[in-house]
Amino acid sequence: MKKEIVLTGITTTGTPHLGNYVGAIRPAIQASQMDNVESFYFLADYHALVKTHDPERFRQSTLEVAATWLALGLDTDKSIFYRQTDIPEIMELAWILTCIAAKGLLNRAHAYKALVAENEKKGPGDPDKGISMGLFCYPVLMAADILMFKANKVPVGKDQIQHLEMTRDMAGRFNHIYGETFVLPKAVTDKQSAVLSGLDGRKMSKSYDNTIPLFAPEKKLRKLIMKIKTNSQRPEEPKETAGCTLFEIYQAFADEAQVDQIRQRYAAGIGWGEMKQIVFEHLNSLLSEPRRKYQDLIADPTHIEKVLKEGAEKARAQSIPYLSEIRKKIGVQAIGR
Repeated sequence: MKKEIVLTGITTTGTPHLGNYVGAIRPAIQASQMDNVESFYFLADYHALVKTHDPERFRQSTLEVAATWLALGLDTDKSIFYRQTDIPEIMELAWILTCIAAKGLLNRAHAYKALVAENEKKGPGDPDKGISMGLFCYPVLMAADILMFKANKVPVGKDQIQHLEMTRDMAGRFNHIYGETFVLPKAVTDKQSAVLSGLDGRKMSKSYDNTIPLFAPEKKLRKLIMKIKTNSQRPEEPKETAGCTLFEIYQAFADEAQVDQIRQRYAAGIGWGEMKQIVFEHLNSLLSEPRRKYQDLIADPTHIEKVLKEGAEKARAQSIPYLSEIRKKIGVQAIGR
């Protein structure tokens, strides 16, 4: 039986947080355990240059993200785990795709539009002020990441679905011009993988500095959860689960029976302090063993580097011949052949 190819990655711009886990890491690792799946996992470190110009932060985040995947049970014997910067074929493919990607398509990217809107709010001036070509072309590099390994499915948070649609658009355009070459991937979102809110109620994001690190020490984890923004309702008042960050986080990490029980507690009235303690205890129980493994891995970076280099060898065994095929299709080959 032909295996499905599943691919995902996380940008190395900071310490992985709960939102990263729910949106990408968990569904990807679950997929890797299926016999009918060939899994690719990568550290999107070139993507990190869009936001990070601190070499030490860049290096440390790469270490932390790699340790996170391994601590959460990624089986590198059954999957291909690599660093984006170890696969030069991806960057060459990104340029090829840049040459067929419509600027109008990239103009519609959510991240780019959001920054343009911020500039326009400030008054007359350059709407592109402070926006790098790296950010503008981010969807193209993401498309190269996906298309290089013929991914059928890409586990993502709901906020990343647009990037998959753009990837399909670029792949379809290339196939129309040069003939069938790329697989058109599909986005996969876990039913519980809604974008998590952070400490301040906005989307949990490193950009907003409102994240809860996945492997924060126990005391820090509790302190962060106690800081989650809530409304001023009294403990005895019935409360809505919709739009509640505490409920949202709990729901993402609990089973249906546990969620139903807490939903009843909301309807009956539950104090925010009590709910925060419930969320803390639940998360701390689930994450204590992976946290220990993570700390052991962080203390042994040589082992992580070895794992990544082995993964890169496996990945390039596929990317080198595939890029050669793509080059021939666009006309890059020895003269006279």
